[in-house]
Amino acid sequence: MQFSTLLQHLSGAENQPFNLANDPELNGAAALNQALAGELSFLEPGNALLAALAETQASALILPPDSELHGKATERGIAWVALKNPRLGFAESLEQLYPKRHLTAGIHPTAVIDPTAELAAGIHVGAHVVIGANCKIGADCIIHPAVVIYPDVEIGAGCELHAQAVLHPGSRLAEACVVHSHAVIGSEGFGFVPTADGWRKMPQTGLVVLENGVEIGCGSTIDRPSVGQTRIGAGSKIDNLVQVGHGVSMGKNCALAAQVGIAGGAKLGNGVILAGQVGVANRAVIGDGAIASSKSGIHGEVAAGEVVSGYPAIPNRLWLRCSAVFSKLPEMARSLRQLNQTN
Repeated sequence: MQFSTLLQHLSGAENQPFNLANDPELNGAAALNQALAGELSFLEPGNALLAALAETQASALILPPDSELHGKATERGIAWVALKNPRLGFAESLEQLYPKRHLTAGIHPTAVIDPTAELAAGIHVGAHVVIGANCKIGADCIIHPAVVIYPDVEIGAGCELHAQAVLHPGSRLAEACVVHSHAVIGSEGFGFVPTADGWRKMPQTGLVVLENGVEIGCGSTIDRPSVGQTRIGAGSKIDNLVQVGHGVSMGKNCALAAQVGIAGGAKLGNGVILAGQVGVANRAVIGDGAIASSKSGIHGEVAAGEVVSGYPAIPNRLWLRCSAVFSKLPEMARSLRQLNQTN
């Protein structure tokens, strides 16, 4: 694809500065310090790879609005376009340079589908898929090999289930959801009642609801509650190896990084971001737009828009001050002992 053709597919490129140079033919994309001739790369404001602009072999670049950068790229004969959001432009470029393979509609002969299941038009069902009784699958869904869909599952139009994903009874997926390999939706919540004779299992009979555009990463689990719902809000993205407990309520456009664990009954507002290995305790409440840094432990409430760190989680600025003191604790303790001995 020529660079000039690519520009036609980039949102926000209209009326923005650009230089076609020799209008290179692009056959791929790469990081700025790894790109070769025929490849596209990008640079964001303040990017640590700024110095690499002088050495990159990329044939074309997506740059921020910075006349100095534009001049350097022009001097080197590199084609470029200036966008307010270079990362978004790069994402759109990847979709054009690496188009997704279209799977034709049809059902593989090895698939096992209960006769009571309802499948809409345009569905692709791969090898060794199992679809249970009373399931409803919306139009244009893609179900890759070895996916298991238990009875009483409903899936909206345009969803994609990757190989060996499992959907348990009571799973409800809205439109355009993506469930990656080995993820489990609707697995039984960890509910047991202590008795004199040991643990009595609490039946898990509720629903797990994924709203429009939710994406679940590989190996993640979204648990079914005893009653009611576990709900993941529209547009939320969940990374690999994340545990969402039974009865959790998550708002729209949240982002959970790998190894996050959320205990049952917790409530997350809209736009919450949890970095890697954050732990959220049972019935904790996190307000809209709050952010928790890696390995934070949240036990109570986090106010809307607050940034927290540490275990237990405290405001990030306070945590940074505390962290600066940690390495000095042995010295401070020694001084305190000496002071006590003097007195």
